[in-house]
Amino acid sequence: MNQHPEFIVLIPARRASTRLPDKALADLGGKPMVVRVAEVAVASGAGRVVVATDDQEIAAAVRVHGHEAILTRTDHPTGTDRLAEAAHQLGLRDEAIVVNLQGDEPAMPPQLVRDVAMRLVSHPDCSISTAAHPILSIEEFLAPSVVKVVLDAQGRALAFSRAPIPFPRDAFAGFPRQIPDVLPDLAGFNPLRHLGLYAYRVAFLRAYPELSPAPTEAVESLEQLRALWHGYRIAVNVTAENPVSGVDTPADLERMRAYFGDTSLQCGLTLRASTS
Repeated sequence: MNQHPEFIVLIPARRASTRLPDKALADLGGKPMVVRVAEVAVASGAGRVVVATDDQEIAAAVRVHGHEAILTRTDHPTGTDRLAEAAHQLGLRDEAIVVNLQGDEPAMPPQLVRDVAMRLVSHPDCSISTAAHPILSIEEFLAPSVVKVVLDAQGRALAFSRAPIPFPRDAFAGFPRQIPDVLPDLAGFNPLRHLGLYAYRVAFLRAYPELSPAPTEAVESLEQLRALWHGYRIAVNVTAENPVSGVDTPADLERMRAYFGDTSLQCGLTLRASTS
């Protein structure tokens, strides 16, 4: 293992879920989903993996499987606030890097978790890093459920939106009545889908609970806009890979159970080379 761990993975996991109650404890191939997520985090080469939960049963399930868990308050408005409390409980230094791996992302590639952390390591001017991948279909580009991100010359986020950005004005003349069958091949038109995977410097997590919400945050329902509004920079790791989506609904859970029923996927949970 790496003798000088460069990042920590914190996994926020709530018991309550509007669309899928108790999903953190849902069985995936003989293990609770939150434990599968912890295994992804371990495989990423993280120096420490901690589940931050508001529920004793989730904490107990995590510990039974040999992972670390801490109990946090039940009234946090966002997952980032829960991470801030966890970082305080753990006594993490301001300069430490923490990856926020959601407790409903058991198929997140371990290498991508590490890449997002290393993106922040290599961008000392940034407080946050995240991930994105190219959008290849017009349906994705136009879908409000797909969050888009536009980058600057240094690969930092300029804007996030549920709207189609960057918008190719001339190629989409007549929008929304005339939509090309495929995305136009235009110089500079490289639409990116934002993935909800983040790494933070602990100093930002400490500051976050005191930041006022951005006006655009409520309009778009995008928490990351608060950081941009207050001048924090976000480095973006662009990957060619489109990870398997997380679990939000009963249909998602069945899809993920089928995924874990395929033993061939287990080889994807091994990361060697840079962490051995």
